[in-house]
Amino acid sequence: MRGVRGVRVGALILALGLVVAACGGGDDEGGDAGTGGDTAEAKQVGVVYDIGGRGDQSFNDSAGAGLDAAKQEQGSKVEIKEIEPNADGSNRKELLDSLADEGYGLVFGIGFLFSEDIAKSATESPDTTFAVIDGFADSCLEKDQNLLCIGFKEEEGSFLVGAAAALKTESNTVGFVGGLEGDLIKKFQAGYEAGVKYIADQEGKQVKVLVDYAGNTPEAFRNPAKGKELALKQIGQGADVIYHASGGTGAGVISAAASKQVYAIGVDSDQSLTASEAERKWILTSMLKRVDNAVQQTIGAYVGGTVAGGIQTFGLKEGGIDYAQNEYNKELLGDIPTTLDELKQKIADGEIKVPDKPA
Repeated sequence: MRGVRGVRVGALILALGLVVAACGGGDDEGGDAGTGGDTAEAKQVGVVYDIGGRGDQSFNDSAGAGLDAAKQEQGSKVEIKEIEPNADGSNRKELLDSLADEGYGLVFGIGFLFSEDIAKSATESPDTTFAVIDGFADSCLEKDQNLLCIGFKEEEGSFLVGAAAALKTESNTVGFVGGLEGDLIKKFQAGYEAGVKYIADQEGKQVKVLVDYAGNTPEAFRNPAKGKELALKQIGQGADVIYHASGGTGAGVISAAASKQVYAIGVDSDQSLTASEAERKWILTSMLKRVDNAVQQTIGAYVGGTVAGGIQTFGLKEGGIDYAQNEYNKELLGDIPTTLDELKQKIADGEIKVPDKPA
C-alpha cells in the first residue's frame, strides 16, 4: 500500500460517522488557511478530465467552471490540480493513481469512461475519496465505500429542449446527433424524443425526429468533421432544428447548422457563450447539465469534512439540469420559455415522468 496515503488513516477514523470522509494534506503551495483564528492546511483536490480537457466547450468545460467556482468559494482552503489523459485515454487509471500517490484526498474522474478505472483505483487507495462524474460502479452501492458516483437526469433537460425544438420547427422535422452510442447518450435521445412528442401531441401534429450517432468509441466525442457530416445529412432530410449530445463533435453540428441557417441546440454548457458571433445566431438554446454545480458542491463537502461515497443524482429538482437563456437567444426563443418553465415544474413535481430509454 502506498505510504503517502497512510498519514491520513487517523483522519478517516475520526469521520466514521460519515459514509466516507477524506482529508488532504502535505507539502502544498496552498499555505495555511483558517477562520476564527484556526489554522489548517489546504485540502487537496485532483481532477482528471476526459479526452480533450478544458476547451471542449461542453462537458469538460462545465466541470472546469465548477472548479473555478470552488476556488472562488473556498479560497486558500483548497488546492486543485487539473490534468487530462493522452489522446486515446489509455492512461486514465495511471493519472488517478498518481494523484492519490501525491496525497490528494479527493480525486475526480470527469466522464463515464472513467467508471472501471476509478473503481479499481478506489479499491487500491482506500484512504482517498474518488468521485466519478456520469460514471457508475457496483462499489457505489456498497456500505462505507470511498467512491462517489455522480449522475444526472439528462433526460429531463433533453425533454425541455425537445419541447423547444417542436415549438420552433417549421418543417416538422428535427434532428438528434449523439456522440458515442451507448446507454448514457441514449438518455439524451429518449428525453429529446419524448419532449418533441409531448408538444406535437398537444398541438395535434406529427414531428419526425432523425437520429444519428458519431460512433461507438470515445473518438465519437471529439470528431467535429463527423458532427458536421451528420448534421448536413439531417438538414438534407428536412431537419430545421438539431440537438447534439456529442461533446467536441458538436462543434461540427453547430457549424453546419449555422452555415445552412437552421437551428442548433447545444449541450452540457451554454454553447452560445463560446460560439462565434455567426454561429450563436443559430443556437436556439442549450441543455444545461450542471456539472459545475455538482463539482462545486462536492468540493465544498470535502472541505467541510462531509463528503461521502455512494450515489448522488442531480435533476431539475436538485438544480442539476436546466436550459439556457441569455441575451443571445432571447429573441430566438420568443415565448417558448413560458411553456418550458411550466414543463420544468411539472417534471419537478412528478406530474411528467420522462423516460430514460428511447421508445
